[in-house]
Amino acid sequence: MDCRLGCGACCIAPSITSALPGMPNGKLAGQRCVNLDDDNLCLLFGLPTRPLVCAVFTADAEVCGQTQQQAMTIIASLELSTLANVVEEG
Repeated sequence: MDCRLGCGACCIAPSITSALPGMPNGKLAGQRCVNLDDDNLCLLFGLPTRPLVCAVFTADAEVCGQTQQQAMTIIASLELSTLANVVEEG
């Protein structure tokens, strides 16, 4: 699956704990990455400064769904289940 142009769900919905350009402490779930432009396009795409966590993400129908809203919902749900697992294990 190719990314939907202008979706940006993977840059908004999940938390990212590693440093990002312009976000040295990472970002919270639901927080928009500062490297997204107004059209939800990554300003770092193809640049060596693009973080590895972003570069290794690949679009997948199970994660991205059929629409941007579905992607936001699925990724947010995955984020919550990951958090629940951390709380249970901790």
